[in-house]
Amino acid sequence: MSGRLTLRRPRLDPRSAPRRRPGRLRAAALGTAFVTVLVPSLTACAGDASSASGDSTLKWTSSYFPAHWDPVVAGSGAQFRHLALVYASLTRVDESGKAVPDLAESWEYNDKGDEITFHLRPGLKFSDGAPVDGAAVKAAIERAQKQKNSALFGDLTSIKEVRADGLDAVIELTQVDYQIPQLLGERVLQIASPKAANSPAKLDQNPVGAGPFVVSQLIPGTKVVLKKNPDYWDAESIHIDNVELTSAPDASTVVSGLRTGVYNFADIEPSQADEAKKAGLDVFVQPGFNASNISLNVNKAPFDDDRVVDAVRHAINRREFVDKLTFGYGEATNQPFPKGYVAYDPKSEDAHPYDPEKAKKLLAQAGHKAGDLELDLVIPAEDPQAEIVQSQLAKVGITVDIKIDKNWATPFFAKELTFSLYGTTGRDSALQTLTAHFGPDGPLNLSSPYQPKAFEEAAAEVRRTPLEAAEYPEALRSATRAGLESKALVFTYSAPNLMAKSRTISDLPKNPAHINWTGVTIGGAK
Repeated sequence: MSGRLTLRRPRLDPRSAPRRRPGRLRAAALGTAFVTVLVPSLTACAGDASSASGDSTLKWTSSYFPAHWDPVVAGSGAQFRHLALVYASLTRVDESGKAVPDLAESWEYNDKGDEITFHLRPGLKFSDGAPVDGAAVKAAIERAQKQKNSALFGDLTSIKEVRADGLDAVIELTQVDYQIPQLLGERVLQIASPKAANSPAKLDQNPVGAGPFVVSQLIPGTKVVLKKNPDYWDAESIHIDNVELTSAPDASTVVSGLRTGVYNFADIEPSQADEAKKAGLDVFVQPGFNASNISLNVNKAPFDDDRVVDAVRHAINRREFVDKLTFGYGEATNQPFPKGYVAYDPKSEDAHPYDPEKAKKLLAQAGHKAGDLELDLVIPAEDPQAEIVQSQLAKVGITVDIKIDKNWATPFFAKELTFSLYGTTGRDSALQTLTAHFGPDGPLNLSSPYQPKAFEEAAAEVRRTPLEAAEYPEALRSATRAGLESKALVFTYSAPNLMAKSRTISDLPKNPAHINWTGVTIGGAK
């Protein structure tokens, strides 16, 4: 590893695209609502011709360009925002984070709460002509549960069976679970054409959905060109005619490309925010649930000793991650939710404060002398987070060797690791976020099938509680508290979704963690 500290994007969820660096999140305690901070633009953008030409082409460059376009493979990671150009879901979230209709126009539970029926909109079809109906929903869920390389099966453990009845999809559950409308949204159930999904490998590079746009050209890993889907159920609210999504060639060129009109929308790093503002671009934070963590496999030595786990917990200085990596946009955290969010647990705040002397004592109690404990920290690419972990653990007598292995993102390879870095882009269902981290099948739980002792019952209580019930917030916080007893994760810092756009693009809906193009205009065109 080079000793040079360069800002490189870490990968987050296993099998997901990289995630941005943290930014300052301002969360409002309104259930699942958030406040978006918009930074006003300063001046007109040089070289921006889209307003004058009336061009309604979105030119989006991203460092998170999808490696996979099959939503079963890629849907759990940060790239779900890109796949949402092509795919629609049963539900989506509004600006408060509440599930609202998408392909399904309505739904209802049975009296017991262990079955839910989604009623799909009539007359819809996928871009290959296949009907959007209950059979398509059934096929999508079953494929997500059973496909060998699925990144989603661990999110669908509450689903026992799906029955198709014309435009209805009847989902029988293994338990009472009122989270399902939140769960089966844009992150977990982007629905592909069942006809196209007969060949998952082909679908992976030739996506076919029922979303707002249709792919007309795809160059894997580099570029995708899309056009507006006239058959999208809400096509009248889509005012963008074409999309050119490209993989950012180099972070240092993004702002200049925005300034000159090569792009008009981009994901940016915190280090680029000041430059983008000075260039007259709109720089804004879309509310999110991003959080990074250090992952330990408690099934393997030395982390099968609780004293070593606690030593690592107390050796970590979260503030150093924020100061060195986020340019003032990040926040230290010890849990996967930002402060003010309904699932954030104040009682768990700072449960394992930075205390290197305590860490040294714990290691000594475990029989480890300074320097005799050596760990391989496995990551997919060079990452300054790893160097911070290496430095902090060295201060308490643990030697860390940083190993780069591109297989890190291969399905389930991570479960064989002892020590790694992960993170989350969050989920629309707060419980889904918790089970992804702490549940026995969670993709972010390096220690599967381990889970904290009280977590299963706490999670079940959340599922049994209707979202609108007065006791729901406390049930959710109790589940967070139970999950944070996990010995498998040490959270470090949170991140924003930081973006920059040309002034010719109107403001985006403030849906938490999502990029929603409904109602967005370019150059005043509608």
